[in-house]
Amino acid sequence: MEIQLKQASSPAWIEAVLTQFDQFLLDHAANEKKAAGVALNLAAHYPDKPDLVAAMIDLSIEELSHYRDVYKLIRERNIAPIPDQKDVYVHQIRDLIRKGSENYFLDRLLTAAVIEARGQERFRAIAQALPQGALKGFYSAIYKSEARHALMFVRFACQYYDRQQVSDRLAEFIDQEAILLRQLEIRPALH
Repeated sequence: MEIQLKQASSPAWIEAVLTQFDQFLLDHAANEKKAAGVALNLAAHYPDKPDLVAAMIDLSIEELSHYRDVYKLIRERNIAPIPDQKDVYVHQIRDLIRKGSENYFLDRLLTAAVIEARGQERFRAIAQALPQGALKGFYSAIYKSEARHALMFVRFACQYYDRQQVSDRLAEFIDQEAILLRQLEIRPALH
């Protein structure tokens, strides 16, 4: 099951990223660190799902590797680190998660899938906009990994839930995500 987002990122967003790339790198690093934490949190909360735990361990390592790589870029550019900022987009997506253990688990998997799909779309836009060079290659690799992550979360949802239920709920999240994206402030950040 593939994720088709309904709303593309605006040209104003990519312009903000490219003109304030140092600020974007700080936000990118924070997002990679948080993504590793989300993966570890899922592993910790669902020890009865060994396939999920193994995948989340691998995912957390990959996300930390991305964090390390982005942090290296930050240091090479002599950018002063700042405390992590609240990610309004992620908080609004997570506010859509229903209560109750069954609904909650499905929604956690699908919100993670949608967030990763948005990361894929945005990292791809950055890769396409950057001039030839190492940075373009780096963001090309990053967006491909985000695509794998998004599909992995959907596959897990289909492993634990009825496929139609997954499809219906994913469609709801995609609709809501498009609304949230249109309301999001344009700034040099992943979300």
